[in-house]
This record gives sequence, structure tokens and C-alpha cells, in this order.
Amino acid sequence: MNPATLRWLADENFPIPAFRALTDAGWDVRHIGIDQGGLPDTAVMQAAIDEKRLLLTFDGDHGTLIFKDGYRPIGVIYFRLDDYLPDFPGRLLLRLDDEGWEFRGFITVIEPNIIRQRAIPRNH
Repeated sequence: MNPATLRWLADENFPIPAFRALTDAGWDVRHIGIDQGGLPDTAVMQAAIDEKRLLLTFDGDHGTLIFKDGYRPIGVIYFRLDDYLPDFPGRLLLRLDDEGWEFRGFITVIEPNIIRQRAIPRNH
């Protein structure tokens, strides 16, 4: 994965220090909480689709939007973490990028001891 060629959308629950870790590393990340705070999940998902950005979120409802409601983003990274330093999600993504992880076409669930991926269906 080359983060310079990918675009990212951080949901408003994505920590600002993690967002800054990514932007400081040259990633193209827009933070919904800075630009358009308070949007419903459907509007956040639609923004990710319209802008062709991978979604970074701590909100599990986005999986429902994909698998039940038919939304088709290019990728979602869902963090299921409870206890972490505010910049950790950003540092973790930088490390996963260094390791060659591919996030396009998947909903990726990051938990404390496991990372799972499920393909996003391409049709309704």
C-alpha cells in the first residue's frame, strides 16, 4: 500500500493525535470532526464514498451500513480498542503500512490482539 496515493477520511471519533501522526507522515487524511462534526453515520459513509477515501473509525455501525444497507466504500478500518494512547491508532496504521497491509476493498477490524479483514461486497 502506498499511503501517498490513498485518501483517508477520519470519523470524528478518530483521535486528533492519531490523525496528526498520519498527516505528519504525509498521508492525505481529512478529519470529519474538524470539517463537519456531528454528521450522522450515513453522511460520513457517503462522504467517504463520494471522495473515494478509506474510512477510519471507532464506530461499529459502519459495518451495518456496508453489509446490511449496501454502502460500498473503498475500505473501512474499524478500531475496537478500549485502552490506548491517543496517537496509537495513527502509529499502528503507519506500522501496518510498513508491513504491506492492503486495506482497499476490505473492512478491517483492529482489536487488541488480532486484525481481521472481510471483503466489502462489490454488488448490492
